Amino acid sequence: MSAATGDERVPEDVFLALADPIRRQILATLVREGGATPTSLAAALPVTRQAVAKHLAVLDRAGLVLGRRAGREVRYEAQLRPLRQATRWLDGLAAQWERRLGAIKDLAEQEDRPGA
Repeated sequence: MSAATGDERVPEDVFLALADPIRRQILATLVREGGATPTSLAAALPVTRQAVAKHLAVLDRAGLVLGRRAGREVRYEAQLRPLRQATRWLDGLAAQWERRLGAIKDLAEQEDRPGA
């Protein structure tokens, strides 16, 4: 049973990419600064440039970043469309949960009424 409406799939690659705190920090930095290179990202993180490059590869596979060559370096920018898709999926799941809770509440209230 799908929690989302329509043909929207579970955005597993996005959730896996965001599961790591370093990747979340990288993405937040890219959103805040509009873009950065692996070298500049590594300067602000407790990991090496090579580790940042590996994290960026995971984010890229999830569609969360886009890299563009700028001279000898690659400059990465955040891509928010996959986050919006994940948010829609989560909203659909939350709506289903709210409907189920509402149905349980209605049943409980019916049993509490006199003569029920």
